Amino acid sequence: MFTYTLRRTLIAIPTLLVISFIIFALLDLAPNDPTGNLPMTIPPEVREKIRLSLGLGEPLPVRYFLWLKQFFVNEPLNIIEQWFGIKFEGSEDRLRVQSWATRSPVVDLIVERIPQTLWVVGMSFVLGILIAVPIGVISAYKQYSWFDQLGTFISMVGFSVPTFFTGVLLIIIFSVKLQWFPSIYDTNHVVEDWPSFVFQVKQMFLPVLVLSLFNAAQLTRFMRASMLDNLDQDYVRTARAKGMSEKVVLLLHVLRNSLIPIVTVITLLIPQVFSGAIITEQIFRVNGLGQLLIIGIQGADIPLVQTLTFIFAVLIVVFNLVADILYGILDPRIRYD
Repeated sequence: MFTYTLRRTLIAIPTLLVISFIIFALLDLAPNDPTGNLPMTIPPEVREKIRLSLGLGEPLPVRYFLWLKQFFVNEPLNIIEQWFGIKFEGSEDRLRVQSWATRSPVVDLIVERIPQTLWVVGMSFVLGILIAVPIGVISAYKQYSWFDQLGTFISMVGFSVPTFFTGVLLIIIFSVKLQWFPSIYDTNHVVEDWPSFVFQVKQMFLPVLVLSLFNAAQLTRFMRASMLDNLDQDYVRTARAKGMSEKVVLLLHVLRNSLIPIVTVITLLIPQVFSGAIITEQIFRVNGLGQLLIIGIQGADIPLVQTLTFIFAVLIVVFNLVADILYGILDPRIRYD
C-alpha cells in the first residue's frame, strides 16, 4: 500500500504541473484587458504602465513560472508566517498573486470566502451522506417494498429537478408565504448568543436543504445499486449459512463491500464542497467560493479565475488519490504492493 501511495503521489506531481500550465495558458491567451474597465480619458501610456505593473509585459513562460513560484512558494510561506508566527527573510519583498479588480492578494480573497462555503455546502454534503446511506441500504434490503418505491421516486425527482428551481420554490414557500426563513444569506452575521445562533441556523436552513436533498438523491441511487449487487454474492449466502444474524451480514459484510464504489463518488464530490455550489450560492446570495468565481469570470479577473480553477484541480487529483487508498482499507482483498 505504501509503495502504491508513493507511486501515485509521484505521478500526481507532473499531472498537476501539466494541468496548471493548461489552465494558465488558456486563461492568459483569452481576450482580456485589465484596463478595459478604466475610464476612456486615461492616456494610452498610463494604461500601458498599469499593464506593466501587473506583470503583463513579460513573456508567457516567464509569467507562468512566476505564478507557480507565488502559488507554491510565496503563499505557503505567508501562511506559515501568519499561522505560526515564524518569520522568513525577505517577507516584505515577497510577491503575491493579486486580483486585477480589487488589487488584493487572491489568496486573501479565497480565505475570506472559505468559511461560508464550508458552513453551507460542507454541511449539506455531510447531511446528504447521512441521509443517502441508510435509505440506500434499506431500499436494497427491502427491494420493491413501499419504502423502496417511495425512496426511488423521491431520489429520481430530487436528482432530476435542478437546484435553482428547488431553491426558488423553497424561497416562495418558506420565505415569501410562510416567512419562516430568510431568503438572503447574511454573510456579516456573527454568532454571539443564542438568538444569533438561531438566526444563523434559520438562514442556513434553505440552502443546506436544497443541496443536501440534491446530494442525497445522487448517492441514494448509487448506494442502492451497490447493495443489490452484493446481496446476491456467494459470500453473503455463506455468511447466512454459518448462522450469522441478518444484522451482522448486512452491516459487517455487505455494507462494507458496497461502500467501495460509493467512496469513489463521495471523494469526487468533495471538491465541489470547496468549489461551492455556484447556482445555489447565487440564489441565496451566499458569499462563498462559487460566487467569487462568478465575480472573477464576469469581471475578467484572470489571476483570480486561474487560482480558483487550479485549486479545484488540485482537490480533484488529491481526492482521487484518497479514494484509491480507501479502497485498500475497505476491501482487504485489494493489494497494490
